[in-house]
Amino acid sequence: MAMYPPIIVTVDVVLMTLCLDVLCVALIRRPNAPFAGELALPGGYVHAQEDGNAEDAAYRILREKMGIKPPYLEQLATFAGNQRDPRGWSASIAYFALVSPTTEATWQPVNELQKLAFDHPAIIQAAVDRLRSKSAYSVLPAYLLPETFTLAELQKIYEQVLGSPLDKSSFRRKIKELDLLDQVAGSFQVGNQRPAQIYRLKKMMTFDRTLSQSAPRKTGRSGQ
Repeated sequence: MAMYPPIIVTVDVVLMTLCLDVLCVALIRRPNAPFAGELALPGGYVHAQEDGNAEDAAYRILREKMGIKPPYLEQLATFAGNQRDPRGWSASIAYFALVSPTTEATWQPVNELQKLAFDHPAIIQAAVDRLRSKSAYSVLPAYLLPETFTLAELQKIYEQVLGSPLDKSSFRRKIKELDLLDQVAGSFQVGNQRPAQIYRLKKMMTFDRTLSQSAPRKTGRSGQ
């Protein structure tokens, strides 16, 4: 019987937030070879005796290496081959996660990344593409905000992620129609203009296709 070397199986997480209105990703410096000292995504081996599945591994890695449990986590893709890791044939099950900017981490703008280990630039680009694509018909950008926010802050997040302005009246009408938010009773943000009502996300929902459509559908919090 032919003997084959073991396949390396890891999980890597693209953890994103907004820093000073710029979409950023969390990176760490690898303490060990290969690529010791280089920046990389938070990741690690699957622990067969501890992790029930790949999602469990992703949450464990974020807990151990970043000290967080993100409000949104979604499986992205599997990156595999014999060229991505000098230790041998490897497969990385990649996830992306969204958090508010209050999370403590080392962040870098997704458009200004330095040299990274492995094929992590390709994984990050796939995550950014997925986020921007789904933001056109989902409530995903809300997970980049703190737990409570105003409608103006929510629209700004959408515009920053999508890279284009949205009509204020149309955006607010669509959000109201889809019943995505709960008002925080008696809570307002006071500024130069009239006080702005504070909201929180009611549940994870996705728009039918675009912000111009009408019928929402419910999904789970960890995506599809």
